[in-house]
Amino acid sequence: MRSDIVPGARFPDYELTDHARNRRKLSELQGNDPMILILSRGHYCPKDAQQHLELAAFYPKIAVAYTQIVTIATDNILELNEFRSAVGAQWTFLSDSGRKIQQDLDIQEYTDPFHNPMIPHTFILEPGLVIYKIYNGYWFWGRPSTQDLWQDLREVTRKIRPDWDLSKPGLRENWEGDKTMHYPYKQAKS
Repeated sequence: MRSDIVPGARFPDYELTDHARNRRKLSELQGNDPMILILSRGHYCPKDAQQHLELAAFYPKIAVAYTQIVTIATDNILELNEFRSAVGAQWTFLSDSGRKIQQDLDIQEYTDPFHNPMIPHTFILEPGLVIYKIYNGYWFWGRPSTQDLWQDLREVTRKIRPDWDLSKPGLRENWEGDKTMHYPYKQAKS
């Protein structure tokens, strides 16, 4: 992994083609929310399939918690869609069949020259693509469980949402005013 890809640093704002053949930037997909970013070997890997099956079952909690999730795989668009469908994923999958990220981040999995995948990683990103945590998933146990994700996302959300604790001084007054400290209401007009 590149030496500058560490907690506290900004993850590169890659632009890739999604499962529906649209070009998408990570920052656009993230918006103002925390994000789980999975760098995946792809459709052929049973470890990736298992991780994604667990995430698909966990997805209703991710969605209701104002959290985004994105998978990037070295699959082509057809394989990407088959992978996404096979695991029942409802989130965006991006294709890196050209290995742009694998090369840029220096994460080629040299132990599999046949598939030439990237070493799987899971990132927890704060808004602005700021890296909160990195999991190296070369071995399956290195990947985060849903309980790990829950704890990481709790800490990130507590950090970025001023209205985490509604008893905090000034929050009630802000609610009755411009709501700038209340997400997602700060974006709506009263």
